[in-house]
Amino acid sequence: MALNDESLQALKAELLDELAKEVPSKSVLSLRLAETRSADIGEVLEEMIEDDEELPAALSLLDILSAERAANVLGYLPGESQLEVVGELNDSQVLKLLEEMGSDERADLFNLLSEDRREALLRRMAHRKREDLKRLASYEEGTAGAIMTSDYVSIASGMTVSQAMMRVRQTAPDAETVYQLYILDSDGQLIGTMSLRQLMVARPGAIVDDIMIKDVISTRVDNAQEDVARIVAKYDLLALPVIDAEDRMVGIVTHDDAMDVAESEATEDFHKGMSIGQLEDGVSRVPLWSLYRKRVFWLVLLVFANLFSGAGIAYFEETIAAQVALVFFLPLLIGSGGNAGAQAATLMVRGMATGDVGVKDWGKLLGRELLVAGSLGITMAIAVTPIGIMRGGEALAMVVAFSMVTIVLFGSLLGMCLPFVLERFKVDPATASAPLVTTLIDASGVVIYFSIATLLLS
Repeated sequence: MALNDESLQALKAELLDELAKEVPSKSVLSLRLAETRSADIGEVLEEMIEDDEELPAALSLLDILSAERAANVLGYLPGESQLEVVGELNDSQVLKLLEEMGSDERADLFNLLSEDRREALLRRMAHRKREDLKRLASYEEGTAGAIMTSDYVSIASGMTVSQAMMRVRQTAPDAETVYQLYILDSDGQLIGTMSLRQLMVARPGAIVDDIMIKDVISTRVDNAQEDVARIVAKYDLLALPVIDAEDRMVGIVTHDDAMDVAESEATEDFHKGMSIGQLEDGVSRVPLWSLYRKRVFWLVLLVFANLFSGAGIAYFEETIAAQVALVFFLPLLIGSGGNAGAQAATLMVRGMATGDVGVKDWGKLLGRELLVAGSLGITMAIAVTPIGIMRGGEALAMVVAFSMVTIVLFGSLLGMCLPFVLERFKVDPATASAPLVTTLIDASGVVIYFSIATLLLS
């Protein structure tokens, strides 16, 4: 059963109480840890590691676990916590953990270590694992190569089904997944794939080349990780094979790793949408200085952008002095335009992120947005007209109604178009969301509103 927050806190207290005893019972601790899932142990250890006083307790618990289980638990910890742990261990202990970790997690941890520590560990590794680790650690962050694992089951072209089954039995213990099998030719090129079910029901003497699926969905090793996640989700794959420039298979990206990427990318886009730089860790763990630094740039920049709104108000001082009631509707109008623009920008950014829309769809989307935004503006104008009549009569109500339609229409079209413009200039479209769009519409809305007021009320 999965543990909720209350159960996790109870588990942590139970483990700490036992460790606090003069002679802690390893059998009691081992039994409690054995009946707890690795992900839950990882969450408890993460809390302990964050508290310097509880770090020794966390290390004691890891020491009780077998090397394989400890490596599995370590994989659930964030990078900063992993560094805290390995910083307290000697090279032999770290090497034992690395050897038990999956190849992708091993490469991630290896890249976090200092140069000296890496060299010391590489010297003590077996040649095959050393070369595999150096290769995986060399791929650029954010690419398929950086998130793939080399622990997969491959079958040589020309094998019979019975030979392939023997191969599966030999490699299954170290494989990330055995449900999808990959057929390679003598040059290591990927020529086909099959499921374990296909292999099991096939005739023992049949040749795998005759029953494999030849139309293989794969990705290049240097493709962006968000594209990889999109492919896995689109085709509902358990794993996606990764090939190099010569079509040789070099690894797989599993479904769980692809979903981790999707979550990470969604979080990054959400932060960018609110004009926050990418955080190195969770918001509860990132240093205060880093939080300040990631947020201050856009906020200061948008402060100066908002000066244009003030300049617009100053320019129409005479109109405002003649019709003071206009000021009452100013926040309502520019707020409505900002909200409509933010909605349109969010829809476009998300559509571009999921591959639902692209630059080629701009013309079609512009026409659709024109109709939708116009309808929204008219509906909102009808809703606000009675208030305008009560506050300043029919003339003011007409100004407010026309302004509402125009500002909502302008804001929606700006919010829809800005992501495409940024994409054209190689800037992340997520930057176009709420704060940037609303700031631009605030300044524009002031000019639109008071221009219409000057024109109609003069």
